[in-house]
Amino acid sequence: MTASTPLVQAGGAQSLLASGMSVVEIETRALQALRERLDGSFTEACQLMLACRGRVVATGMGKSGHIARKIAATFASTGTPAFYVHPGEASHGDLGMITDADVVLALSNSGETDELLTIIPALKRQGNPLIVMSGRPHSSAAQLADVHLDVSVPEEACPLGLAPTSSTTTALVMGDALAVALLEARGFTSEDFARSHPAGDLGRRLLMRIRDVMHAGDDVPCVGAEASLTEALVEMSRKRLGMTAIVDADDRLLGVFTDGDLRRALDDARIDLRQSGIAELMSRAPKTIGADQLAVEAAHLMETHQISALLVVDANQRLVGALNIHDLLRARVV
Repeated sequence: MTASTPLVQAGGAQSLLASGMSVVEIETRALQALRERLDGSFTEACQLMLACRGRVVATGMGKSGHIARKIAATFASTGTPAFYVHPGEASHGDLGMITDADVVLALSNSGETDELLTIIPALKRQGNPLIVMSGRPHSSAAQLADVHLDVSVPEEACPLGLAPTSSTTTALVMGDALAVALLEARGFTSEDFARSHPAGDLGRRLLMRIRDVMHAGDDVPCVGAEASLTEALVEMSRKRLGMTAIVDADDRLLGVFTDGDLRRALDDARIDLRQSGIAELMSRAPKTIGADQLAVEAAHLMETHQISALLVVDANQRLVGALNIHDLLRARVV
């Protein structure tokens, strides 16, 4: 095939689109059917997991195994401790990963997966509550379950009726439904979510505090009220934050002098820069923030007031730190 050869003819393109639309329609019908089947079994499964003193152990073979892994990951990130165990490996030693405090969630579309049926008796002897998610309510696994979740589908989207398509989608959605129901029952919040995602955008926005990004100690630009303009400019140049705080003898904040204040002073013919002290030129009502506030609040404050730096003070208005927009950018808060 050359670079100029079309991949498909016009009719072929329409056929591809029609195939895709058919899959979406078939899987949509499967999900609508699932919605009608949600009943007391769903509630019982949730109650078993809410009462669990250990973890939810998801397991399954093949495509069901992939779905089980995703369900375990969703549980773990939404307040329900969970992990995945491969059923084949479980019968060769990994069964020891499952304690008697755990609830087992087993996925098998047929409900007859040999690897699952091999380990279920051991799990039952250990006393693990067993939730089975399958497409056959009368299958062997379903009959052994404490709770069976019916994820049967009218048809697979695969035209051969062989590749798991509608069935895996339905199982995945059932897993999401369980996770969200448990999340709401536990009162799980966005802050809780952030704690399990510290490296993500949400984690940074909801967990990172001002003290985590601010300059402190000798890195804070600061001069006394008696300082000259020259001394203030030297301090600003050394600390490279585009400003300096002005404090009294007890480190209480009196004001701030910024690059913008310098430009305004240069434009004002009434000001003699050689004779003026910094106390005459500073802004006396600077925007401040507390060290325990969220870094994202600093970003909001800067945006609202169209400023690029903030001073950090304690409850007694003593200067404890400083930060600018570049600090927030480096921390990926904005």
